[in-house]
Amino acid sequence: MVVLRFKRFGRIHRPCFRLCATDQRAPRDGAVIEELGWYDPGAPEGKQWKFDMDRVQHWFSKGAQPSLTVANLVKKAGGTIPAAAVKALAVRSKVSRHPKPAPAAEEKKEG
Repeated sequence: MVVLRFKRFGRIHRPCFRLCATDQRAPRDGAVIEELGWYDPGAPEGKQWKFDMDRVQHWFSKGAQPSLTVANLVKKAGGTIPAAAVKALAVRSKVSRHPKPAPAAEEKKEG
């Protein structure tokens, strides 16, 4: 399956990322099918990312699944995420839909 995810590059403590279409079995910084843009979290506001939205939408039409971070940034950049990808993100999300039960309060009975 093809996924859209970031490939890290840059200096130590100064990361930059490239948005890539890649096979999900490939390592994070391994071979890519196509580079679609970049993201620089240390850049000033308004110049932090540049994505080729036509190519991103092309890969979505082919069934590519975005990572959670890629999906959030594509939304901020003005792109749309397909319904199938949104559903898959909800399943893969780290936030559980079912909250953990509150710990039971220990009741001490005085005798």
